[in-house]
Amino acid sequence: MNLQSGIFYWPTTFTNPPSYPVLEEDIDCDVLIIGAGTSGAQCAYFLSDTDLDVVVVEKRKAGHGSTAVNTALIQYLGEKMFFELINSFGETYAARHVKLCEQAICDLANAARKLPLDCEFVSRDSLYYASSPEDVSKLEKEYAALQKHGFAIERWSEEQIARHYPFRKPAALLTKGDGEVNPYKLTIGLLEYAKRRGVSIYEQTEINGKKLEKDQAVFYTKTGAVIRARAVIVAAGYETLDFKKDPNAVLSSTYAVVTNQVEDFSSWHNRTLIWETARPYIYMRTTADNRIIIGGLDEDTTYADERDAKLIHHRDQLIAEFQQRFPTIPVRAEFYLGAYYAGTHDGLPIIGVYDEYPNCYFVYAYGDNGAVYSMALAKCLRDWIAAGQSGDAQLYLPDRPLVSALSS
Repeated sequence: MNLQSGIFYWPTTFTNPPSYPVLEEDIDCDVLIIGAGTSGAQCAYFLSDTDLDVVVVEKRKAGHGSTAVNTALIQYLGEKMFFELINSFGETYAARHVKLCEQAICDLANAARKLPLDCEFVSRDSLYYASSPEDVSKLEKEYAALQKHGFAIERWSEEQIARHYPFRKPAALLTKGDGEVNPYKLTIGLLEYAKRRGVSIYEQTEINGKKLEKDQAVFYTKTGAVIRARAVIVAAGYETLDFKKDPNAVLSSTYAVVTNQVEDFSSWHNRTLIWETARPYIYMRTTADNRIIIGGLDEDTTYADERDAKLIHHRDQLIAEFQQRFPTIPVRAEFYLGAYYAGTHDGLPIIGVYDEYPNCYFVYAYGDNGAVYSMALAKCLRDWIAAGQSGDAQLYLPDRPLVSALSS
């Protein structure tokens, strides 16, 4: 799968990462994790706190798949608004999901403090503004639903927005407890933490065959090694769809730029994360070395050639969108990319468990909050595999079995 193209920023922030060996001999383990990107690293992080023998394999260098282009806005709200999730799944179900995302951010912040390298996690507020007057009613519904369930949120008027930013919008919500992170450093930090606690990690080790048996899964690698595992987590990002397609998963394309370093952020209130109600939407965040990430302009195309043909145009368009909102911050695109992006039809991530794949768990942490979803799903899988049960995991099974139970 041609995941992305362009000039990538995150690898330049950590130019001497650790390397991991190629798997060249047969091994047995309790849990095999396929994928050493953000999702796989988070699974390894949680499972390293158990007594299980855990192995991670990655076909590239660790963190060099979709993780290398993840823009890593850490938010508990997603593209499908909370009140819309309530309409789809019921209030109890939707609130439980969003609370898990909120907890996942706390877990991520806690992990960041324990990692052997600085992953540049910073707590941030988020400004979520109405792109048009017609969208104000959506924000009112969202505010009422979030306030009812105790989320830290403020409702801002057009005048409040104008006092804090150099642009005017009809209304906005300011959500508390979000954040930003360097996803590449986070991934390597999680892997190093797991390695120090006994997890074995192999890169440049591609899976090219499997035999699934009742009591174990057997996977074969291109290097000729055989891996026997009691349980398998497929956490290969968007390439998880190469292992098993789920009808709820939707693949599309997205674009992002990373600017030059900026000296003055005084017009950007607290360097909040910024996004909007328009679909597709534009989003913005800052980085530890004072750059700006601007992303969005999502399109339905799944053809890499078509996506990449629009890259330069969308690069320039994203810069223009930023300058429209922040005319006093001159920027240029020093890094830019076009990449695959995956979501789900119903707005929730998926833990794929299928009869034809015994002992296997597929992580589809798909949506605009992939790092947050990955953290929540990884914790669920830790409990499920190590303790034999996870009530929260039931929220994310493909057939959504708790919809009727929690909405009745």
